[in-house]
Amino acid sequence: MTAADYVVSPSPIVLVPVKGVAARFPVHRIYCVGRNYAAHAIEMGGDPNREPPFFFQKNPDNLVLGGGDFPYPPKSGNVHFEIEMVIAVGAGGRDIPVDQALDHVYGYAIGIDMTRRDLQDECKKMSRPWEIAKAFEHSAPMGDIVRAADIGHPDKGAIWLKVNGETKQQGDLNQLIWKTPEIISYLSGLFELRPGDLIMSGTPSGVGAIRRGDVMEGFCERVGTVRATVA
Repeated sequence: MTAADYVVSPSPIVLVPVKGVAARFPVHRIYCVGRNYAAHAIEMGGDPNREPPFFFQKNPDNLVLGGGDFPYPPKSGNVHFEIEMVIAVGAGGRDIPVDQALDHVYGYAIGIDMTRRDLQDECKKMSRPWEIAKAFEHSAPMGDIVRAADIGHPDKGAIWLKVNGETKQQGDLNQLIWKTPEIISYLSGLFELRPGDLIMSGTPSGVGAIRRGDVMEGFCERVGTVRATVA
């Protein structure tokens, strides 16, 4: 098809680099799990017990790849970082059984769920959706994907985020309330998962505000790193 076949130019496919592979991972959707570490649930005023998971979405073009800058967004004076392991779906499906869920994982990455916290707090007070706080431009810095075929399926290991060299968040993947197979199984009962979906699995406690000029550095054991400078 040519440009004349479209009434407007189509958006480009968002492609994430894969470590050790020339081909790239095309992103379909981005799902995010809310309050999936007990300590973070407490610091956000939620229940740390094992309640049913809940989800929100970001958009593929919210990703910031390759260590690019995170421009401080408009309409907010309180923007927070949330470090998360990201699950890259390689095979889709509906109602996926827990014991088969890991067969649907292509790989893993590490990302930062940037949040306009002041806008989110307003949404919560009015019982409104969170999209304006979560799905804004550049709100998902992310590192390269590493294949499950190369590292297996991490269910424990350190995850942390530093700002200007100071540790702000620190946890372990074994602290996830809902584990990777359970996340995939539950989510596939709500949506038909597709190859190319990304799932941000939740953040440890310690979330906090950033300022222009800050450098954010994240790490997840066996998975990799992510870096972004607040512009």
